[in-house]
Amino acid sequence: MIKPNVQLLLTGNELMTGDIVDSNSAMIAQQFKELGLEISRKVTIADDLSLLIKEINQLATAADILIINGGLGPTIDDLTAQALAKSTNVELEQHPEALTHLTAWCKTRGAELNTPNLKQTMLPQHCNIIANRQGSAVGFKVNHLDCDIYCTPGVPRELKVMLTEQIAPNIAKQLPKELITDVTRLQVFGLGESTLQKMLDEQLSDWPKNIELGFRAGMPLLEVKLTTSSIDAHKQKPIWQEKLSKVLGDHVIAQITQKPLTLAKHVLNQLAQHELQITTAESCTGGLIASMLTREAGASAFFEAGFVTYSNKMKTKLLDVPAQLLLDKGAVSKEVVVSMAEGALAHSSADLAIAVSGIAGPEGGSEDKPVGTVWIAWGRKNDIKSICLLMPLTRSYFQHYVASIGLDLIRRELINSQETPHYIIERQRE
Repeated sequence: MIKPNVQLLLTGNELMTGDIVDSNSAMIAQQFKELGLEISRKVTIADDLSLLIKEINQLATAADILIINGGLGPTIDDLTAQALAKSTNVELEQHPEALTHLTAWCKTRGAELNTPNLKQTMLPQHCNIIANRQGSAVGFKVNHLDCDIYCTPGVPRELKVMLTEQIAPNIAKQLPKELITDVTRLQVFGLGESTLQKMLDEQLSDWPKNIELGFRAGMPLLEVKLTTSSIDAHKQKPIWQEKLSKVLGDHVIAQITQKPLTLAKHVLNQLAQHELQITTAESCTGGLIASMLTREAGASAFFEAGFVTYSNKMKTKLLDVPAQLLLDKGAVSKEVVVSMAEGALAHSSADLAIAVSGIAGPEGGSEDKPVGTVWIAWGRKNDIKSICLLMPLTRSYFQHYVASIGLDLIRRELINSQETPHYIIERQRE
């Protein structure tokens, strides 16, 4: 079975001058890879009508599927619709579905429906609309020279939604089953790519070649992908996914089925399931844990208050950490961080707490407590656990990693995990 030939045409003066760095082609290529298809050719051109027409005709002659990215906006240099109309020998006309969309979009934002905006509703006759729930310009599809041409916006967030929700599913329906690629994604926290690869080399050295294993690094979550492109591999994958999950243990946060969730959202979901509330007491992270939680809609049901106590004075005033304890043990100590957690619980109606106190750097360290030292306390009333880790990272990365570890420790508490996470094994200070 011959796979469809997929080609890509990017348009925009900003791409040619370097004012915009092209990330869209990578997004498109990744989306098509998950369908088992590859981009055979990519062309980038300036906003020039004659060039556009020429390239559209050349690419459509060779391709079965052509993605045109960019040129759907309201300005004079947005030429995709005009170029498609001329290439296919049809007129531009105001598309009622595009007009309805644009009218609603403007009304929602209190914007004027002006003449430049209306340009986005002038599309080639008989084209099919591709909805855009993120922006003002709809996409559209035409067939030219037996090639399906999908016209998409240049704004990455708009393109992403259009690809994942409409274009990719539409193309997948047309592909024979034996050509369809199946991708399973797992969210993982606390393991780097090299560590994860080492674990697999040692424990799953017989991994089958027809199940492609890939990693996508991210902060804080790593994505592990299992990709199959044959019926036999599809059948084998559940067996090997189970083996992989046993190796990774509770480092696996979830299997991604739709839009990936943040680590904070996973924690909030667990809190909702157990009908519990959480509070935070932060020093070195400066409120970042609370911020990560409250970015999520609905957080107020499970997060009532957090405390940012950067100075020793505020640790005493807001969290009742004894001043003498701070003098005797120092702010970065087990005793103080446990007292911070207890104080946060006492001054809120929460059931669980996360408390952190550390040395983010680049200054402030000592021989006993070097830069990167952090104490983390977490748990419930009368059951506060604590750990000291050493993470000599840049200040920003240190803060984000500490905040993420705090959330992960609460997640593990809520799922009753008995495992010791790799970041404790690797970074614990005695």
